[in-house]
Amino acid sequence: MISVEEATAIILANAAVLKKRSVLLEKALGQTLAEVIEADRDFPPFDRATMDGIAISYEAFLSGTRSFHIESVQAAGEPVGQLNNTAHCIEIMTGAPVPVGTDCIIPYEQLRVTNRIAEIEVTSVERGQNIHRQGNDARQGEKLLTIGTLISPAEVALLASVGKTEVLVYELPKAAIISTGNELVDIDQQPLPHQARKSNSYALQAAWAALGGTSTLFHLPDDESVIQTELKYILEQYDVLILSGGVSKGKFDFIPQSLEALGIQKMFHQVSQKPGKPLWFGRSSTKFVFALPGNPVSTFLCFHRYVKPCLLASCGRNLIPSKAILAEDFTFNAPLTYFLQVRLRNEEGKWMAYPLPGGGSGDFVNLREADGFLELPKGKKQFQKGESFDVIAFR
Repeated sequence: MISVEEATAIILANAAVLKKRSVLLEKALGQTLAEVIEADRDFPPFDRATMDGIAISYEAFLSGTRSFHIESVQAAGEPVGQLNNTAHCIEIMTGAPVPVGTDCIIPYEQLRVTNRIAEIEVTSVERGQNIHRQGNDARQGEKLLTIGTLISPAEVALLASVGKTEVLVYELPKAAIISTGNELVDIDQQPLPHQARKSNSYALQAAWAALGGTSTLFHLPDDESVIQTELKYILEQYDVLILSGGVSKGKFDFIPQSLEALGIQKMFHQVSQKPGKPLWFGRSSTKFVFALPGNPVSTFLCFHRYVKPCLLASCGRNLIPSKAILAEDFTFNAPLTYFLQVRLRNEEGKWMAYPLPGGGSGDFVNLREADGFLELPKGKKQFQKGESFDVIAFR
């Protein structure tokens, strides 16, 4: 049995660089950028007004002028104009280029405009005020986005601003998500008293989709020959397999031996943690297999703690651990890393984690109240209120 840290290192060391594909900008949301994006021009590309008002020469104000005749109007979208008389002004709209000969914009709120005469009603102005200078945000050729950036609506705006109608992104492999066990029935069936509806596979499919991936669901019975036959077919069709169940020490847990018989090299089996101790990870030259424990909370935790970081690393992204402060004393006696379900609350700018241990790794109903898992390191029994630990947030 290996530690959480060792398991993490092994998985990340085996992460493979994903293929790339080009997608239309409108399809890029939620994808991971696979190219460097540079500014194709200065941002902003000209000195632009940030307020509606008048553009004046600051020297005129310094010389005592307070009433300015309005020469013309500078609208957004029009070529840059020019102030002909420094004792005059140009009416200007937000977003418009600042006219040549002006270097100060006075907003309407500080003016009285009558019969094309604008009178300044404040006693102090500054050169360059209310002007967004050319190149202030970025210079032409400057790197705007790096490889591995998650494309959110903010990145979509940047991509559009540099004219990227198509974007190179990492192509997430289509995953096979496989549930196991004779006790499971389809969600549209009425389970018998000794049965349960499949839930892990749908949770995993949703979690994979949240990362931008697609998947197909499969189910395997507790029959070793059937498992090997079906897994052989699935391995021929998919590069990533995510299984739940069948990896413990039970009499019908055939998954590890079946995978190894099909040429998947075991990288590790069992991690010193709770929940999720029976976790199995293996690979071949082109295939990656995560065999997660079947208890729902274990499945959910292992996906977010191991599968998700591996996928992000494969496309150049790092999952930076977040921290949260334990809001109440907590005791855990086993010599294992414990992933404590918690409710997260932002209190005075600090994330506080309130324990929600629930009924164990089978109590997936408790997840509806939780926002994440607080990672409590092994080697301690008493965890004090006010201590800070890594948190895996899933909301």
